[in-house]
Amino acid sequence: MFVCLNQSCGAQWLPTEVVIKNEGQGPLFRCPLCGSRNPVMASHRADGTIEYKQRRRVPSGVDAAPPDVPRR
Repeated sequence: MFVCLNQSCGAQWLPTEVVIKNEGQGPLFRCPLCGSRNPVMASHRADGTIEYKQRRRVPSGVDAAPPDVPRR
């Protein structure tokens, strides 16, 4: 299941309902409802097929690295 990461949309889509392509920034799908670009990761399976998993965006203003733990 893929989920549109546009905050105002959030629609859910089956993999068969979206088209995954590379628009110059890596593989992504455009939400069929709002047109938002949603990044995905491609994994190559042993049988030669490609499996796509959705990448989650880090919200803006949030540091991706965990905060330092104070020492006692």
